[in-house]
Amino acid sequence: MSRVAIFGGHGKIALRLAPLLVARGHEVGAIIRNPEHVNDVANAGATPVVADIETLDVEKIAALIDGFDAVVWSAGAGGGDPKRTYAVDRDAAIRSVDASGRAGVSRYVMVSYFGAGPDHGVDPGTSFHAYADAKASADEYLRTTSLEWTILGPSALTLEPGTGSITTRDAGATGASVTRDDVAAAIAAALDDKSTVGRFIEFDNGDTPIADALRG
Repeated sequence: MSRVAIFGGHGKIALRLAPLLVARGHEVGAIIRNPEHVNDVANAGATPVVADIETLDVEKIAALIDGFDAVVWSAGAGGGDPKRTYAVDRDAAIRSVDASGRAGVSRYVMVSYFGAGPDHGVDPGTSFHAYADAKASADEYLRTTSLEWTILGPSALTLEPGTGSITTRDAGATGASVTRDDVAAAIAAALDDKSTVGRFIEFDNGDTPIADALRG
């Protein structure tokens, strides 16, 4: 059993991830901003931790995750205000990476998106640009660390039932779509699979069982 901290613990993916991790024997701490979400998180099997990561410095984030064995970053500003997008998706994410190192939490899984990176090509005039730019910065920062990191890049997210199967970009995925159920399952599988360390894995729904697809 290990202890896993999920940033963005009330998100649609995180609420699917928590019970999967619990079923695997892990203990889950879900970091959430809104105290009204405590019951939802607890019902998913996680221990709620109420904290506004947008305002916490590295030292305070490190204190939140002290004693955990792994971190999952699944938080986000949710689009809209570019200033807040940078504050959460870039700045808070980077602080969580630094905090993980400070707290001795070596395993870190970042949820990004299909096509993320400095060469994302998103038009600066579009509403998606701030998110793409913020994620590129956070992902690139994580890559420079000595953490045991994995970056997952799911394509367009759907609410369809999970299939249990994906196709990675290396195996021909084009960035079509993937269910949130399957993203959660991919996170759970990646956490327990050391072969995913140091890799950016982009994926769609497909025809290969998730654990097999992640191993490449």
